[in-house]
Amino acid sequence: MELLRRKIENEGIVLSDGVLKVDSFLNHQIDPELMKEIGLEFAERFKNEGITKIVTIESSGIPPAVMAALELGVKVIFARKKKSLTLTDNLLVSTVYSFTKQEENTISVSHQFLDETDNVLIIDDFLANGEAAKGLIDIVKQSGASVIGIGIVIEKSFQKGAAELKELGYRVESLARIASLVDGKVNFVEELEEVTS
Repeated sequence: MELLRRKIENEGIVLSDGVLKVDSFLNHQIDPELMKEIGLEFAERFKNEGITKIVTIESSGIPPAVMAALELGVKVIFARKKKSLTLTDNLLVSTVYSFTKQEENTISVSHQFLDETDNVLIIDDFLANGEAAKGLIDIVKQSGASVIGIGIVIEKSFQKGAAELKELGYRVESLARIASLVDGKVNFVEELEEVTS
C-alpha cells in the first residue's frame, strides 16, 4: 500500500534493528485519512469472505479495525488488556507477550459478543513475533467462531510471526512488509525482491 509506505518512509523512526516508531500516525497520534485508506484496503481484501466481526487488541489496533469494520458493515470487538469493573462475566481470556513493551498481558473479550456463528477478521497494527495475533486466535477459538484471516498494518517480515501464522494455515494480509531496519533505514520486502529478480 503506497500511501502507508510513504508515511513509514517519511515519518517512521528506526529506534533499533528491531523497533520502528510510528507514533506520528498510528501508535500515538492517528492520521484519520490514512486510517480510512487502510480500512478500505482491508475491506477490499476480505470483502468476499463473509466476515461478521472484526477482533483487535487495544489500543493501536482499534483505528484500522474500526475503519475496516465501517466498510464491511460489521462490529469491532477489542480485547482489553486491563481489568474492568464492567467486564467480569463470561470472559474469553488469553495471555500475550508484547515484544515492544517486553511484558506479558492477560487479554479478555466478553463471550457475549462473539460466538460460533461468527466469521472473524483479526486486525492489528504490527506483526513481529505473532504473540498478539496468537492470543486473539486463541480467544476466537474459545468462542467457537472461525478465524477467516489476519490483517496487519505493518509486518516485520524479519521476525517469525507471519511465517508461523501462515504455517498454521492462516491467511495473513499485511499492508506494509518490512524486510529489515538497518542504519536508521526501513527496507521493504518488495524493494529487496525487485533487486534480486
